[in-house]
Amino acid sequence: MIDPVSLFLLLVGPAIGSFLGVLLDRLPRGENVVRRRSFCRTCKTNLRVRDLIPLVSFALNKGHCRHCGTSIPPWAFYLEIGALGAAIFAVIAAATPVEAVFSAVFLWLLLGLAFADALWMRLPDPLTATLLCWVLGWAYVSPVQELSLAVMGAALGACSFLLLRIAYRMLRGREGLGLGDVKLMAGLGAFAGPFDLPLLVLAASLSGLLWALVCLRSKPGLSTKAIPFGTMLCFAAGLLWLARASALLI
Repeated sequence: MIDPVSLFLLLVGPAIGSFLGVLLDRLPRGENVVRRRSFCRTCKTNLRVRDLIPLVSFALNKGHCRHCGTSIPPWAFYLEIGALGAAIFAVIAAATPVEAVFSAVFLWLLLGLAFADALWMRLPDPLTATLLCWVLGWAYVSPVQELSLAVMGAALGACSFLLLRIAYRMLRGREGLGLGDVKLMAGLGAFAGPFDLPLLVLAASLSGLLWALVCLRSKPGLSTKAIPFGTMLCFAAGLLWLARASALLI
């Protein structure tokens, strides 16, 4: 029988995805996330509860605003599905309810950051800071995670990417790596630790290369200079989490 904590994570998962959609919509615009009610950007109508039921409202309204008929960005729906999927993975892989909570929040943060970079080429500071604090907090209280290794991984991840950013700018005279990626690597480095950090970066690099090849193949002549590498890093971190979870389940 499923425990109450796991059941709660499964039920709240789509709502977390909906909230991530609000964050991704408003943070890049510098808008208030808490005080402003949810509204349609086209007709400016404040949305009611029936318009905000995760998964259900999008399906019932066929992906359109109920008031003006404007199409709702599908990524908002994908976030709700992804957040539910993350909760399912976290519950299945966790040995205890506490581990399920940590894994669910961690995967939700990765999901939000991955979408943010893919959509806007930006990694919001509130999300990267929360990721770092969450991973370090888990390393502090977890009996299987060493805080010293997490801190070392965070320092190595952030410093290596900062040096890479500086070196690229000096050599090419332009930005080649966003500062958001440096901040992101603090949290991902803390999760990976110093020993798995090179594997994470390698997986992200290969994912970025595959992304570029797919883009060029689908649209010949398309510029691939701006690759959302933060998305690739989050994807690689998700793979690393999955590998560790699978090893524990075997």
